[in-house]
Amino acid sequence: MQRYREIYERSLRDPEGFWAEAAAGIDWVRRWNRVLNTDRPPFYRWFEGAELNTCYNAVDRHVEGGRGNQPAIIHDSPITGSLRVLSYAELQDEVARFAGVLERCGVKKGDRVIVYMPMVPEALVAMLGCARIGAIHSVVFGGFASNELAARIDDARPRLVVSASCGIEPGRIVPYKPLLDGAIALAAHKPERCVILQRPQARAELTPGRDLDWQEAMAGASPADWVPVAATDPLYILYTSGTTGQPKGIVRDNGGHAVALHWTMKNIYNVDPGEVYWAASDVGWVVGHSYICYGPLLHGNTTIVYEGKPVGTPDAGAFWRVIEQHDVKVLFTAPTAFRAIKKEDPAGELLARHDLSRFRALFLAGERCDPDTLLWAQEKLGVPVIDHWWQTETGWAICANPLGIEMLPVKPGSPSVPMPGYDLRILDDEGRELGPNEMGAIVIRTPLPPGCLPTLWNADERFVQAYLSRYPGYYLTGDAGHRDEDGYLYIMSRIDDVINVAGHRLSTGAIEEVLAAHPDVAECAVIGVADSLKGELPLGLVVLKAGVARDHAMICAELVRKVREEIGPVAAFKLVAVVKRLPKTRSGKILRGTMKRIADGAEWKMPATIDDPAILDEITEALVALGYAGGGDGR
Repeated sequence: MQRYREIYERSLRDPEGFWAEAAAGIDWVRRWNRVLNTDRPPFYRWFEGAELNTCYNAVDRHVEGGRGNQPAIIHDSPITGSLRVLSYAELQDEVARFAGVLERCGVKKGDRVIVYMPMVPEALVAMLGCARIGAIHSVVFGGFASNELAARIDDARPRLVVSASCGIEPGRIVPYKPLLDGAIALAAHKPERCVILQRPQARAELTPGRDLDWQEAMAGASPADWVPVAATDPLYILYTSGTTGQPKGIVRDNGGHAVALHWTMKNIYNVDPGEVYWAASDVGWVVGHSYICYGPLLHGNTTIVYEGKPVGTPDAGAFWRVIEQHDVKVLFTAPTAFRAIKKEDPAGELLARHDLSRFRALFLAGERCDPDTLLWAQEKLGVPVIDHWWQTETGWAICANPLGIEMLPVKPGSPSVPMPGYDLRILDDEGRELGPNEMGAIVIRTPLPPGCLPTLWNADERFVQAYLSRYPGYYLTGDAGHRDEDGYLYIMSRIDDVINVAGHRLSTGAIEEVLAAHPDVAECAVIGVADSLKGELPLGLVVLKAGVARDHAMICAELVRKVREEIGPVAAFKLVAVVKRLPKTRSGKILRGTMKRIADGAEWKMPATIDDPAILDEITEALVALGYAGGGDGR
């Protein structure tokens, strides 16, 4: 670990020197006055005084550098049965013309544009078109409910909305235009214009005087040139759910973002310009921003926009087909995707049908990766499988195994070690730093490295209150865990998911690890439920692998015994049920908080990001069978 340690320690000792060197990977219109402005803590700013254009760095400079004919975007849609490849030169043309559409609609530097799109290349064209003229985009996941979209419209106050007539899911078409019209009707702020991409699967009725047809607008557009913006100007706003119900607008600046993402492509993911990199996510999430759109394009890679699922389009071999067909070198996806693949094809029979000899590494993030899933992927793929950890707020990995620096030993259950610039600490409730293997709150000493959020959109006070007030001088990640003697981090749960059983603090994540290791279990979730005697009790919900026909009561008894043996009687683990599926967000995160509120009989509302609302009825039935979902205490 010597090379990693030297680089990491230097980033903490000399952050300005370290990030100034990393900034050489970006083309600047004007260099900075200061690498890091620390005059107004906690509002730190990177590359103050510098000017650049993110779109130029992601597109134009590669065309000028001779990569015009290289594929920039591969759109692979098993749902529609279509494949489209855009070269860097073609992308430059489309982005410049769409920026011209924006200008003709009156959009100018600093204006906001909401992008409400499915997984099509035009979503990236819209994002880059905004960046080209200095407009601030805010991508909202396509298909979000009208009231949630309205809340984002009112907060961002966009001049224009870019959308599509529909999104396409396996077996169904989701019309977007009625949802968009409903959101605009609900919102106090009314966007002046909407640009609608008409898809052949379901065309939308346009509102005269407000809506423009994408193809028609592009056909008559004059290309717009890129404009310089300040490194500290916002590139985008990305909303994440807030605890008060009001969405939090995460702000990402232009300069620090470009520097950090460019640095990660080689140093963390170990890809070279020209190679194909695939983040199997959605543009509506931070992974889609960082590693479908900006990161790969800033680095001169080919990125894949995939409109499909890990299973069901057509089967659990979908990912292997994409990797083989497009010569993917590195895949980044969520552990949930691999649990779904493992559930459907536990022996890896579909994988064996594809030639993955040129595939180099798998990266997992989005939620905690259980060791069983990581080891399964490692065995079947025969390449490094890297669990890494980051957040919407940070925009890139807090902890990872930096393959481009050196391959560190993989420790299943750990996202490895902190990346440069992240001064990671574990603190107790009183703010005291804890030693190895002591569980506490995971925090990062400020200032955060480039690429992380400098604040929330129009909400400086809320930014401080949400992230910086609990431990002054530290950013609160919201996760709990510990570090081992080698400095490897272990994330055990959200801070709110550390449960108190008769005075003993237990991690739901540790119990999930035990359940996931059972040979019949495909995935699981553990929540803490209210108990009148012990305060809280852990409750487990498990999904079995395809083809498991054993008696469910026998499997549950084995799981209870396994937790008792590996965690101890102190866990008081006796509540477990087999369910067909778990409720998740569209990005694959399990909705543990919602399940806990249902179990405790507390008020709850349907999460805006839920993949399939009907799953919660099934979960409620399982909880009722265990004596919960009505305020019962399970006794």
